[in-house]
Amino acid sequence: MEYDKDKVDEAALAMLYLTSFKNDKLDPVCAWKGLDWDTLDRLYEKGFICDPKNKNKSVVFTEQGAKLSEKLFKKHFGVKKPRA
Repeated sequence: MEYDKDKVDEAALAMLYLTSFKNDKLDPVCAWKGLDWDTLDRLYEKGFICDPKNKNKSVVFTEQGAKLSEKLFKKHFGVKKPRA
């Protein structure tokens, strides 16, 4: 099946925010690697995460990737508050 890989990457980056956590050792923001390897490779190539090919169960966000993942999560899954 053909699909828009950029849209998948955007949704995947947003979902990584859902499982993100702060790593106290080096102070990066990390997320669990529960996504398709091809998608993780593309996010790495785009500069949003560090190389996912390692024995760790999590990936490390780049500074840009951490900010963008939060923004995309709010865009796609945030609840808009009604105007008063």
